[in-house]
Amino acid sequence: MAKFLEYVPGNSFLHRMNPSVKLICAVLFAIACFATSNLAFLLVLLVGALVLAASCGLGRETAGLCRAVFAFSLILAVVILLTTPHGVPLVPLPWGFIGTGSLLAALTVIVRLMAAAIPLFLVFYVTKMNDITNSAVKQLHVPYKYAFTFTSTVHFIPVFMNDMAGIMEAQTARGVEFDGSLVKKVRLMIPLCVPLLVSSVRKTNSAAIAAEVRGFNLRTRESGYKDYPLGAGDWGALAVCVLVLAAAIALAALGL
Repeated sequence: MAKFLEYVPGNSFLHRMNPSVKLICAVLFAIACFATSNLAFLLVLLVGALVLAASCGLGRETAGLCRAVFAFSLILAVVILLTTPHGVPLVPLPWGFIGTGSLLAALTVIVRLMAAAIPLFLVFYVTKMNDITNSAVKQLHVPYKYAFTFTSTVHFIPVFMNDMAGIMEAQTARGVEFDGSLVKKVRLMIPLCVPLLVSSVRKTNSAAIAAEVRGFNLRTRESGYKDYPLGAGDWGALAVCVLVLAAAIALAALGL
């Protein structure tokens, strides 16, 4: 099982796609998820995203992502249930009620966030960070410093997570028990942010020095040696994502 946002080698269709096309398709797919509130359409998109993840051999990683997104979206769903009294009343509340429309809206939020998150995260699992940076600079004409900043941020997320895990293991060896309620875990983890911050500053400083030594400020769009041609599969994927977005906008316009 790969670590969080760690590149997983493979030969699937998504692995072979152009890096810029992957990003564009993932963004279009996410926009489509937020452009409509049609639950049936969102369920179709979610199933399609899960099938795409399975075709890349990333079922476990996607399951972990879905659990994390579900936990976050569940908080939003509870807020919606308590603050949006719509439909046939089911549960009376002092300030309103929970209705059938409230349940539908809460379920829609959960499905929408899960469907939108999967393709975006799959891009980082099936594409090397260097390819994302170079392709964005060469084909999307993104300034190198912005593309590098974005990919470096994504790259450092698992690094900082590993550092935090190491610090927690060291504290556990010293007798600190992180088992218990969520409030207890948060209270014990807050002091650990200081050594994590120190470690993060050191790593970012080292990365900045390494980038300067390698001529970061001299980098141009033509500096990359690798080309990223567009194939028939890339154009087909773009067309499918545009159609999905158009369908989502049409459903929203029709009020469905």
